[in-house]
Amino acid sequence: MTRTPPTTVTRIRLWRWRRNPLRRHSDVVEAWIVLAGWVLALVVGVVAGLWAAQVSESAFTARLTQVHPVSAVLTDDAARSPAAGSGYDDGRVWAAVRWTDHDGSAHTDRAKVFPGAPAGTRVTVWTNQADRIVPAPITGAAADLQSALTGVLVAPAAGALVWGAGRLVRGRLIRRRLAEWDEEWRQIGPRWGNLSGGRG
Repeated sequence: MTRTPPTTVTRIRLWRWRRNPLRRHSDVVEAWIVLAGWVLALVVGVVAGLWAAQVSESAFTARLTQVHPVSAVLTDDAARSPAAGSGYDDGRVWAAVRWTDHDGSAHTDRAKVFPGAPAGTRVTVWTNQADRIVPAPITGAAADLQSALTGVLVAPAAGALVWGAGRLVRGRLIRRRLAEWDEEWRQIGPRWGNLSGGRG
């Protein structure tokens, strides 16, 4: 029968500078800065992402209260094909429409409609409080998706900003420590050379 050698358990030290005779105060401060930087970056990133998503969702809801759909009629035949080279092309064309407001006043404007629609075709358009045609508001799943994407984009940016600030503080601490080491070496260096007989 083969005996398996006993396994040794190595304790993991969670704190790198614990009971270390070479530890300096600046080492402890640096370790806390790194830990706090990562924790704050994570927390700030999550909070900023949730806040941005909520603000975006509130903006969509607010816009929905400022516009309303109306039924309009095409006053002319719509063009049979979209104009070439118009940039963003959603397959629709501009056409003149007319609608009657709730108080009975008639309005005219231009709206995007499907190509080839004859005059007299009823279309739904969105108008603002000044009775001008505006793009349809983003609602439902599209609004939820855009709000979520906004949060996803803002979260890492905010976290990276906090993490970068922590790196700057740590960099200043390291430069200060190096300056202290240079100063100590200026004091100890000549004595070290004397102790080694000028060969060190």
